[in-house]
Amino acid sequence: MVRRRTLLKAAALAVPAAAALANGDHVPALVIGSGYGGAVAALRLTQAGIATVVVEMGMNWNTPGSDGNVFCDMLNPDQRSYWLRTTTDQPLGYFLGIGVNKSIPKYTGVLDSEKFAGIRVYQGRGVGGGSLVNGGMAVVPKRSYFAEILPSVDVASMYDTYFPRANAGLGVNAIDTAWFETADCYQYARVSRAQAQASGYTTTFLNNVYDFEYMKKEQAGTVTRSALDSEVIYGNNYGKRSLDKTYLAAAAATGRLTVTAQHQVTAVAPDPLGGYAVTMNQIDTVGATVATKTVRADRVFFAAGSVGTSKLLVAMRAQGKLPNLPAAVGQGWGNNGNVMVARANHIWNTTGALQSGMPAMGIDNWADTAGPVFAEIAPFPAGTELWISLYLAITKNPNRGQFTWNSSTGSVGLSWQTAQNAPAIAAAKRVFDTINKAQSTVYRSDLFGSNKVWADDLTYHPLGGCVLNQATDNYGRLPGYPGLYVVDGSLIPGSTGVNPFVTITALAERNLEKILTTDG
Repeated sequence: MVRRRTLLKAAALAVPAAAALANGDHVPALVIGSGYGGAVAALRLTQAGIATVVVEMGMNWNTPGSDGNVFCDMLNPDQRSYWLRTTTDQPLGYFLGIGVNKSIPKYTGVLDSEKFAGIRVYQGRGVGGGSLVNGGMAVVPKRSYFAEILPSVDVASMYDTYFPRANAGLGVNAIDTAWFETADCYQYARVSRAQAQASGYTTTFLNNVYDFEYMKKEQAGTVTRSALDSEVIYGNNYGKRSLDKTYLAAAAATGRLTVTAQHQVTAVAPDPLGGYAVTMNQIDTVGATVATKTVRADRVFFAAGSVGTSKLLVAMRAQGKLPNLPAAVGQGWGNNGNVMVARANHIWNTTGALQSGMPAMGIDNWADTAGPVFAEIAPFPAGTELWISLYLAITKNPNRGQFTWNSSTGSVGLSWQTAQNAPAIAAAKRVFDTINKAQSTVYRSDLFGSNKVWADDLTYHPLGGCVLNQATDNYGRLPGYPGLYVVDGSLIPGSTGVNPFVTITALAERNLEKILTTDG
């Protein structure tokens, strides 16, 4: 059993710090990662009376820095911004074609830009995972598309039970649409909406986990600004209902949760005494290993994200620690059809110096069978007027990548190449060429490189690698290894058609309910 000294006490709003796991500990349930799937597992396991340890490679972001803030903003990135980098790697890394990334001290910062051969994958690092660094857009996928991507899952139960359960647990709320129409901080969204509608496209409001009532107070100047102070991709100091304040806090309140931060799992293998031996490195804030530990877990839940879980399982199969994992482990990875693009507006179409970092509107062209697109109208919170309309397009890109073990380097690579994103560009181009023609505007070609219009070499939405009912059974169990489960975005085959975290959460809710009912 987990030692009593390591159990977390109930928390009002966030997950407190905990003593680290000790070498040789025996735990009933161990969750690798504290993002959406891991947080659901932590809550439902602890509510079922099971003492649970969450192992997170990132920090527990609950201690203010010298400036009094836990997180830094986007305009002044420091060591808190990036995971073990010495320069920032901003999605918009250029302005007027000139690089704008900055030197920073090496540190276990909150955002990882993991580089593969053909793509950068942005991932959250810390207790709360991606919920710490995303734009909070809580979008439920179109019912017909969900049925297409996960045909083995009962659609009615997802939309009647598990999506509502996920939205409630995440603290999803809707923007006050009347306030939106006059709020200075959403001038940029209203401009893009008007241009899209005038060009024949439908727009829709987006729910969010950011507290819109708090944002109203930010606009009024009665609370400390966060979303209105260029905070988002490096964390929000206020207003955001990240997982450490929702699912993980509720799990901590049971008294059965241990969160062990700055521990990176390196191996999982059957233990001779039963269950699984889980080996991990405890790291310091510059990434150096300060201790290596092995604990025994009766059950292990892989929740390290699409990339983390896939890489770990592919490595374990190749190294002979979990040799009987299915061939499908490592396959079916996609970037959710992500591509970014920006347009230059006319001088009379001001987008506003004050911009909320939390998007609240999208362009919905998913019904276009020639190239489905759902494009969030993204902010460019530079603190000054730039006349830029920015978009993150989500498209139906059929191309997939595969994680493979490289025995010469002892590492796992991803086969995805930048050229595989051509269908995403083609779909987005149909929409934004039309808007540009109707508005007599042009693309910005100076923000993602020199003379580069499309940001096709990055993704915020990694999905797949351990696809449900292919690499696992229909509830995330890894065949041949009782007590091993996958509960994160690696279960989803490369695409959701919208921002994916609500889908990841709802699928985890479904799977945990089944596992706890049938697996004891």
